Amino acid sequence: MAIRLTAALMGAAALACLAGPAAAQQAPMGFFITSAPLDGGNLGGLAGADRHCQALAAAAGAGNRTWRAYLSTQGAGAVNARDRIGSGPWANARGVVIAASVAELHGTNNLTKQTALTETGAVVNGRTGSQADGTAFTGDADRTCGNWTKNGEGSAMVGHHDRMGLNTEPPALSWNTSHPSRGCDMPSLRATGGDGRFYCFAAN
Repeated sequence: MAIRLTAALMGAAALACLAGPAAAQQAPMGFFITSAPLDGGNLGGLAGADRHCQALAAAAGAGNRTWRAYLSTQGAGAVNARDRIGSGPWANARGVVIAASVAELHGTNNLTKQTALTETGAVVNGRTGSQADGTAFTGDADRTCGNWTKNGEGSAMVGHHDRMGLNTEPPALSWNTSHPSRGCDMPSLRATGGDGRFYCFAAN
């Protein structure tokens, strides 16, 4: 989140003297991992997940932007996560850019454990339902916990924001599509390396 410095009533010469070398302006927050989960895989659908992103962003002082959950849905009218999040660039709560564009986000991005922070700037010690290119899964296998309405049976495609795991073969360490969860309740998500959190992006 950018910090605005007011130089009212100060002359240009005095301002230059106090400021010294020009400092780089911090990029506004446009990306975070949710600091708090909801009800397992039951997020209230995409609308409920978006509301959660918006509320967390507002509490962090970034509610003036339109926030979307990085989630896909399946079946008739399937939605691609990549089509919901705007065009970038996206920076974390500390102003570090994690990707400049949709193509970079789904290619060589700057998303690591050190940069994939919550809206408060905390390091997370996701679940997405999307393929590696940010598009929805096809077929009958549930990869979205019933389009984000289930907290029991079902499965969600999870990603590893820290790029860690026992299996190092691609795409096992992907940030957005690593492996399915055992179920959609919190114990099942946690048993599969998740915590019921998801990625939020500013779409504007």
